[in-house]
Amino acid sequence: MLRFVTAGESHGQALVAWISGLPAGVRVDLDFVGRELHRRQLGYGRGGRQRIEHDQADFLAGVRHGKTIGAPIALRIENRDWKNWEQALPVEDSQGAENARRRLTAPRPGHADLAGSQKFNFHDARYVLERASARETAARVGAGALAKLFLQEFDIAVFSHTIGVGHVRLERAATWEEIVAVCEDLESPLRCVDPETEARMKAEVDHALRAGDSVGGIFEVVARGAPPGLGTHAQWDEKLDGKIARAVMSIQAVKAVGIGTGVENSGSYGSEVQDEIRYDPARQRFERSSNRAGGLEGGITNGQDLVVRGYLKPISTLRHPLLTTDLETKEAVKAAYERSDVCVVPAGGVVGEAMVAIELAGAFLEKFGGDSLEETRRNFQGYQRQLDHF
Repeated sequence: MLRFVTAGESHGQALVAWISGLPAGVRVDLDFVGRELHRRQLGYGRGGRQRIEHDQADFLAGVRHGKTIGAPIALRIENRDWKNWEQALPVEDSQGAENARRRLTAPRPGHADLAGSQKFNFHDARYVLERASARETAARVGAGALAKLFLQEFDIAVFSHTIGVGHVRLERAATWEEIVAVCEDLESPLRCVDPETEARMKAEVDHALRAGDSVGGIFEVVARGAPPGLGTHAQWDEKLDGKIARAVMSIQAVKAVGIGTGVENSGSYGSEVQDEIRYDPARQRFERSSNRAGGLEGGITNGQDLVVRGYLKPISTLRHPLLTTDLETKEAVKAAYERSDVCVVPAGGVVGEAMVAIELAGAFLEKFGGDSLEETRRNFQGYQRQLDHF
């Protein structure tokens, strides 16, 4: 079973990820992992934190001589901003009273500040926001990079692009080649495949910045090369679409997830949205006339591109804050302002890639198993022969 967890606070010493279940022999390309972490930091509308951090993964366990050894993997990502916060985080004095230079008692509407403070009985939301912060997603991207490297061994690739920022939408389908190209172009400001649409998206970000506001949007993750048969219909909590939806929904600021054109399909007739099935004798494979299902039917991959959309709300931290209530005085005040981004959609897409890759790699290993990469490959090749004669 492929599992991962993360630890660390936004302004703590480091972020840590622990990954278990990858077979021995998977090549760990440090340059690739570093590039993935760098991609998460890019994007038009990001805040000043990205100029401080230069994320790199330091592998502490589970990798030797550039390959996995079948043991749990531990990686660490340094927080360079720690030195600016080491003396500012809450501490208790000799009388047990809490002392801090940067208390946060004005919870931000839409953030975990208030609910988390009530849950843990804090009257300072600092430690809630430290863990709730999207800085945590750097550790997810590190773990996701390992899942991607495993999937690459089987010619499965995962990329993302931006299809919406604020009121602007990409009004056409993107080709696979366009998505790959925009992901490889580190200069693309919002990772949208259409330059004209991207220019209008930038104008939305600029408008939000001038207004002291924030802006949300939609990212789309596309995975190509997954064989039919990953996941199952047999049990509700084993359906792959459910697992992927949960994984993407867990990303900070994501408030809705769509598989394929699921959101649009809800307002259509069945005859308009089902993907008709045909057979290609040359390839000896079943195909579909379209991909409105997003590569998943009944919780099982069907061999088409896996397509997942994450819908991001505008982030909660605003330069012109909304009204809130102080945790201690209970008086009406303006919400706290923390150094923050205006738009995080491209970064959200990279995190979405990581989460989809992790779930896809997990489903792949559940089906084909293997303690070594060679064993997994043999099992996969046997299944391919089964499909050839189906």
